[in-house]
Amino acid sequence: MKRLIPLIFLATPAFAQDATPEQIAAIDAALAEVQCEVDSANIEIEDGIFDLDDVICADGQYDVKMDAEYKEVERRKE
Repeated sequence: MKRLIPLIFLATPAFAQDATPEQIAAIDAALAEVQCEVDSANIEIEDGIFDLDDVICADGQYDVKMDAEYKEVERRKE
């Protein structure tokens, strides 16, 4: 009879971190340049990327990703 050995996944899951007040201020400034804003409760950091949910812009609501230099790398309309 074969024994089943539990598998341990080598890939570790990415855990979201909260942004610091300084990071939030920089994100707010970058978003203001493109006439957008986000509630700080909707900002998370995953793998060095800022994940912004429910960003409100003049033309609608988006999910936005920013890199460590606060440059937008992705925008998806909700």
